Amino acid sequence: MENREPTAAPSSEGTGSDPQGGVTDQDFSPEAWMALQAKAAKAEENWNALLRTTADFDNFKKRAARERQDALKYATEGLLEKLVPVMDNFEMALMAANQASSATAESLRTGVNMIHQQLRTVLMDAGLAEVNAVGQPFDPNIHEAVSQQESSEVAEGHVLQQLRKGYRLRERLLRPATVIVSKAPAS
Repeated sequence: MENREPTAAPSSEGTGSDPQGGVTDQDFSPEAWMALQAKAAKAEENWNALLRTTADFDNFKKRAARERQDALKYATEGLLEKLVPVMDNFEMALMAANQASSATAESLRTGVNMIHQQLRTVLMDAGLAEVNAVGQPFDPNIHEAVSQQESSEVAEGHVLQQLRKGYRLRERLLRPATVIVSKAPAS
């Protein structure tokens, strides 16, 4: 074991130290003082970078939460896009069944109508809504015009006939309505 002599605590007299135990600029050489100032500036720069990174991360978390909510809200969009043509086929089958006159056609009409209503209910519960186009002013955001037809009964620029229904999934347009737009009759 080594025997060490206790060392005396340095006295504050003549050292340039603050009487309350702090350090003053007299305690450092000019080079040491410059190095300390450079380190303080670097610490301030790192602190500001940390604040910016923290703010960026908070913004990222908020954006990710928003995107996650949108993904959940529109998760069924792909399924509904596949089911809309089925809905079209059911409607065509109903039109064909309505044109037949035998007893078999009546049972077919009843069955297809029940399936159509069931499918319609499922789709509407999932957030699907029809775009009502007939008689409405033509809106290129929700209607797809395939032609114009002269009409004195429907105002110019309004939908005269709907060829294919349009659909929305909540606020988002899934498919525009295919329409014929009225124009003023030639005089």
